[in-house]
Amino acid sequence: MRSRWFLLGVTLVAAAATARLGLWQLDRAAVKTQLQARMLQRAAEPALPQAALARDPAQAEGQHHRLIQVRGEWLSRHTVYLDNRQMNGHPGFFVLTPLLLAPGDAVLIQRGWAPRDAADRTHLKTVPDAPGEVSVSARVAPPPSKLFEMQAGDTGVIRQNLDLTAYSREIGVSLRPLSLQQIDGPDAPADGLQREWFVPAVDVGKHHGYAFQWFALCALILGLYVWFQLIQPRRQARRP
Repeated sequence: MRSRWFLLGVTLVAAAATARLGLWQLDRAAVKTQLQARMLQRAAEPALPQAALARDPAQAEGQHHRLIQVRGEWLSRHTVYLDNRQMNGHPGFFVLTPLLLAPGDAVLIQRGWAPRDAADRTHLKTVPDAPGEVSVSARVAPPPSKLFEMQAGDTGVIRQNLDLTAYSREIGVSLRPLSLQQIDGPDAPADGLQREWFVPAVDVGKHHGYAFQWFALCALILGLYVWFQLIQPRRQARRP
């Protein structure tokens, strides 16, 4: 009798655990669905005024995916090429240049992607910059994602990663806590850079699939218990 109660307890714990994991996957799918909806809503909102561009990280996160048009001067001497970045499956560089909005105030512009020279990795595409004030159509985005690197703290033109805080100290200009991904608008220059920026995809189907597997396992555990502990013994007891 004690073993039957023990088996019942184990069954209920296992069924509850798998059901909870299934609900957790559904919760994750709901969160991602809300995230996708918020991203699409921001992208559809009117362009953000330059004066409203975030100055602190908390405010910056709420502006991601918003469209904006900024005016300023290129700090071309501080252009950086981020290596091992892909666009449409091809390796190359993200070209980054600070745009000076006002004295001592700049924002990092992800200007586009350039392919890598297969014969000479250090041969970089020269990006022509118009002198004086320019207008840039862009989308607010987090700073470029960081890749694994053997040695941190690169300071050359070609780098693996770029830390905004360290880079701001390096160039001696305060940078906003975000970046702007330049898009192909009416004011986009003919610089040969590609701007088919990656848009994060919210894969809720994966979480729904995981949830189904956990619920199916929960049903299997309960079904096996009912079959072997309730139905099977009764069938055997009825046999002559």
